[in-house]
Amino acid sequence: MLQLDPKTTALVLIDLQIGIVARNVAPYTGADVVKRASELAMRFRSAGAPVVLVNVAFAKDFADAVRVPVDSPVAIPPGGFPDDFSELVHGLAMPTDIRVTKHNWGAFYGTDLDVQLRRRGINTIVLGGIATNIGVESTARQAWERNYAIVLAEDITASFSAEMHNFAVEMIFPRISRVTEAADIELGGQ
Repeated sequence: MLQLDPKTTALVLIDLQIGIVARNVAPYTGADVVKRASELAMRFRSAGAPVVLVNVAFAKDFADAVRVPVDSPVAIPPGGFPDDFSELVHGLAMPTDIRVTKHNWGAFYGTDLDVQLRRRGINTIVLGGIATNIGVESTARQAWERNYAIVLAEDITASFSAEMHNFAVEMIFPRISRVTEAADIELGGQ
């Protein structure tokens, strides 16, 4: 069991939104990730620890999207993403949650996430969401560079293949965080 102080720990969930959770992901389904993430979020709320829900969104014309030359650009569907693409999955958000909208992979750059956490005295974040090796990993790297202690709740993350997920969990996250499962996180005074 990993004991964390609810006064200095926040749960940060990345891109658990309609347009992403509905995609084929592995090694867990989007529904399984959301179920376990929702259960962990309830435990955080009950302990008085902040829950941060991050979504990714873009202007209809994508004027706020990163546009640099790359070998494999993200395919934008003709006419753009569906209107509900960026909406969090139903039932996830509670009124006390902190909401952050990002316009790139990581949740720190170009948002007020760092301010929201630091002003609450947060120095540890528990991360989950989709995709393990994209939004979650980018946010973890940015948090690590800002000197946050990071815990990856592996079973509340998934990616677009089991191989992508496993590489991040086995090779990247152990170098910048502690890796555990949601059920092994305990919140109590320290």
